[in-house]
Amino acid sequence: MTKPRLTFEEHDQLGGRLAAVREELRILSLNLSNAYPRSGPESVPAKKLEEARRTLGEALGSLENCLYDEHPRQASTDVYSLGRQ
Repeated sequence: MTKPRLTFEEHDQLGGRLAAVREELRILSLNLSNAYPRSGPESVPAKKLEEARRTLGEALGSLENCLYDEHPRQASTDVYSLGRQ
């Protein structure tokens, strides 16, 4: 049985939510980098948040590919834009 794909509207909502999470990870990582050393054991939390942000960015790119495959007439790079707020 084939799983249902996301509607365009679901992609649009998900894109906004994930972009907001990615931006929050960026801010938190920056806050930690400014509060703790950038090397050594105390730097690990900030580095892990930055790694999570990069991984989420990769997921956004993959989801954008799905969007273009599933809804080529409605698709836009704004849906999963890495700068979207």
